[in-house]
Amino acid sequence: MKAVLVSWRDRVLLQEDLNFLLTNRVPRIALTRFMGWFARIESPLLARLAIAVWRAFTDLDLSEAKPQRYRSLKECFTRELKPGLRPVDMHPDVLASPCDAIVGACGTVEQGMLLQAKGMAYRMADLFGAPARCAPFEGGQYVTLRLTSSMYHRFHAPADGVIEHVSYLGGDTWNVNPIALKRVQALFTRNERAVLRLRLADGTPMALVPVAAILVASIRLHFLDVLLHVRWPGPTELPCGQAVTKGEELGWFEHGSTIIVFVPKGFALEAGIASGVRIRMGQALLRQAGAWA
Repeated sequence: MKAVLVSWRDRVLLQEDLNFLLTNRVPRIALTRFMGWFARIESPLLARLAIAVWRAFTDLDLSEAKPQRYRSLKECFTRELKPGLRPVDMHPDVLASPCDAIVGACGTVEQGMLLQAKGMAYRMADLFGAPARCAPFEGGQYVTLRLTSSMYHRFHAPADGVIEHVSYLGGDTWNVNPIALKRVQALFTRNERAVLRLRLADGTPMALVPVAAILVASIRLHFLDVLLHVRWPGPTELPCGQAVTKGEELGWFEHGSTIIVFVPKGFALEAGIASGVRIRMGQALLRQAGAWA
């Protein structure tokens, strides 16, 4: 029995090693740029072939998609959904999930540290790019939301408020899957990312940090009419004062990646939110403490 368990463990480790090598020990940025170019080629036939290959390796389901024909792979990556498929929890004390995702590490920010994966902590200041930006979230909650390649890739406002500032931080394009998160220290702080700082209607600060990844490093922000990507030179700081309403579309990833949500003290994770749970855009993600229905 022991030999069988060891053999199974060895096979799992070998599969993880192969996955890590194939998705990380490669020219990541070059492949990401190539995918960005390839995904924009407008050829319905090529798009159908690429989507067929994509479906063969993932759980891609286009039955919810508004368009059913695509001129390019990018159109499929960034597809809209049919109306009404993502109802938004409009309770005033609830912060809705900004995207479809699998919940990763989540919990309380302690002394400026949070978890990337079990036993792998990293500094919030390195993620945000400046320690002063982190102060409102010390002792508050964070939730890591991982978008797989087959998911709906648009992200939305968790609540009514104002987006006050966006910081764009250049970086690498490591894969953000669980295998890489267990092996690459402070991975989120190494990758291309944007820090969106919001002020909710009652004055509460909040932050969303979309993190790009291999084959993904393009983040579209509608309210700035900006496409952030690995060749974009900046500027790094993008002041804005964009009012948004709960559920409003903010932008999209051009494949799949991660959004990390930060709130200050006074909020708690919605019941049932835990690492490994699948969640849809619009579902309750966080709730003001003491405001349980």
